[in-house]
Amino acid sequence: MWPTEAADLVEQGRSLTELVAVGPFVARQIHAWLLEPPTVTDPPPLRSGFISYAEARAVIAEHPEWERDLRGDLQMHTTYTDGGGSIAEMVAVAEPIGYEYIALTDHSQQLKIASGMDETGFAVQDREIAATNAGLAAGGKRLRVLRGIEMNVSPDGAGDMDERFLADRDIVLGAFHGQLRKKDDQTERYLRALANPTVDVHAHPRGRIWNFRLGLAADWRRVVERATELDKALEIDAYPDRQDLDVDLLRLAAETGCRISIGTDAHTPSELGVMSLGVASAILAGLKREQILNYMSEAELRAWVRRRRDRA
Repeated sequence: MWPTEAADLVEQGRSLTELVAVGPFVARQIHAWLLEPPTVTDPPPLRSGFISYAEARAVIAEHPEWERDLRGDLQMHTTYTDGGGSIAEMVAVAEPIGYEYIALTDHSQQLKIASGMDETGFAVQDREIAATNAGLAAGGKRLRVLRGIEMNVSPDGAGDMDERFLADRDIVLGAFHGQLRKKDDQTERYLRALANPTVDVHAHPRGRIWNFRLGLAADWRRVVERATELDKALEIDAYPDRQDLDVDLLRLAAETGCRISIGTDAHTPSELGVMSLGVASAILAGLKREQILNYMSEAELRAWVRRRRDRA
């Protein structure tokens, strides 16, 4: 998450200690590497396919319209489940960005480790969202808060919330949260999840985490092509340790025209700032903005959700 590459700082005559977690000792080590570069091998699988924040900012600097025209952020969490920011705090950071909408996607009931909520809990949150939107409208603000959910999806593709409740959500993300270390092919598991008619977006599809979990394996072409056929969106989770889907797999989506959703997966207000990683991944993969939900207006996004559900 350094905003500038170390080599660029040195070239500009600036101190490496400007970078987070770099003191004099580490600065000397980096200088030595720059003067005599060590032999570098390809990163291990647990660390491959990730881009740096500095790289993302450089990519966006060449395509500023991608950031300028972004309408919203479609995954984040609040103190209602495992987030560290209230609705008001998330809104306070999102509104100056210029977003038209943000989707609050707190966790569903089976994910106890993340304080997942049942329908009653979401009803309480919905009342606060309604009051928040009324206040934004009264203040002449553009931003609106969408009533989303990140629903746990089982290996057989089933969700854990009432279907009538889900039909009333503005957007439904479905995600695997268990059995994420399996090494055998999980293609059929993905196809079962995509067949669930209540889910609009399959969130952080691989389930990978940098230097911790490799994520699931599948015939990704089949998965992406099936998502395209069903008009389901696959997500770019822009959280730095996830970056899921990664650029290589996103190139398959670019080929098929598969819908893509971008979310920061922010659990604190400050994490709303990592959207650049998702946007840069989309650019590097050759995606078209027309296939990305975040470039739709709120009305267009709602219309897509209705059409997709009607067909399902």
